[in-house]
Amino acid sequence: MAQRYVRVQSQDGKIYYGLLQLSLNVEVLDAPPWLDGQPTDLILEPEKYKILAPCAPSKIVAVGKNYADHAAEMGTPVPAEPLIFFKPPTAVIASEMEIKYPQQSQRVDYEGELALVIGDRTSDCTPAQAQTKIWGYTIANDVTARDLQQKDSQWTRAKGFDTFCPLGPWIVRELNPGARLQTFVNDEFQPVQSATIDEMVFSPDVLVSYISQVMTLMPGDIVLTGTPMGVGPVKIGDRIRVEIEGIGRLENTVVPR
Repeated sequence: MAQRYVRVQSQDGKIYYGLLQLSLNVEVLDAPPWLDGQPTDLILEPEKYKILAPCAPSKIVAVGKNYADHAAEMGTPVPAEPLIFFKPPTAVIASEMEIKYPQQSQRVDYEGELALVIGDRTSDCTPAQAQTKIWGYTIANDVTARDLQQKDSQWTRAKGFDTFCPLGPWIVRELNPGARLQTFVNDEFQPVQSATIDEMVFSPDVLVSYISQVMTLMPGDIVLTGTPMGVGPVKIGDRIRVEIEGIGRLENTVVPR
């Protein structure tokens, strides 16, 4: 099993980065792992911490319509270059936290995605250089108020509500390019989304390079790489599970705001 890097809060309220052991103990690091955090003597037992989102990004840069079949189901062509937008850091929640359904919307959708964790200051880099800037990988759900996205001329409101960026549960350093992403609603056996991440139109290194030509990415920032076909609405009470082979599963329940 790949090493799992977590961000946790101890019973006394302190926040740590650490390595999750098979025993579910957390070996605490003295800094974020992408800043060369090293193991300490502090070990947190399972009942002594709660898992948070695995990083606290300064920004979340997301990519739209990065799977051809999803662009088709949205009734639009594949963009000629990456289509980027922001989600605010305040949208981030951890696995097992609640997605709050906003009163302003009548249609909220799930969007399971692979998330990239940036490990170094990144500006004006080539795709080859970008690959060295991607420190690790985690899972995201780019929750979207679809009716507001269609109503507004840009996507900030539809994508930006608090709790609209579930992230986690941990970060891994390496990922098979053919890893499968699947999304499940409630306890249904069949996934509502299923694709391999190498089906992306623009690969992770191309995305990071492209974004870095626009803005500087900082250590701990997140890039959401787009969602495959099969997006659909959620309702209050639904439990959404996004799985990526080699990482794990991200699970959240929808509640009233």
